[in-house]
Amino acid sequence: MELTVGAILEGKVKTITNFGAFIALGENQTGMVHISEVANTYVSDIRQHLTEGQDVKVMVIGIDGGKVNLSIKRLEPKPQRPNGNFRSGAPRQGGAPNQSAPRPARTAPTPPPAPKTADQLFEEKLKAFMSESDSKISSIRQYSDHRTKSRRR
Repeated sequence: MELTVGAILEGKVKTITNFGAFIALGENQTGMVHISEVANTYVSDIRQHLTEGQDVKVMVIGIDGGKVNLSIKRLEPKPQRPNGNFRSGAPRQGGAPNQSAPRPARTAPTPPPAPKTADQLFEEKLKAFMSESDSKISSIRQYSDHRTKSRRR
């Protein structure tokens, strides 16, 4: 049987590892379902979702040099988000319902600052250079003073 990307197959879980599960596809072919392709939710322990010997329906998502990459979650319906509004009045986990206060009216955006002249840019660069230079010179002086004081005479 020739495998193609997008094909949906039935298989049996052969081996489970920490990073995924190996699925026997028949005719001496094996593919792997990575732990990230098991479910639409976060999977910390794959053994909570699959057991060895379990029959599963998988989709071929890639074939790379004889290795067959499979997915279980791509055959499951995607979970629906609640209206896409995460600040709804629905109660939060372990909390009271969101009681939103009226929002203040939006203010007009502040205009961008006027472009700086070449002289202002030069002054800023010179100030930054002088500051960095003073810092380097002071650390060099501290090092050389320490070395001079620690020498034996």
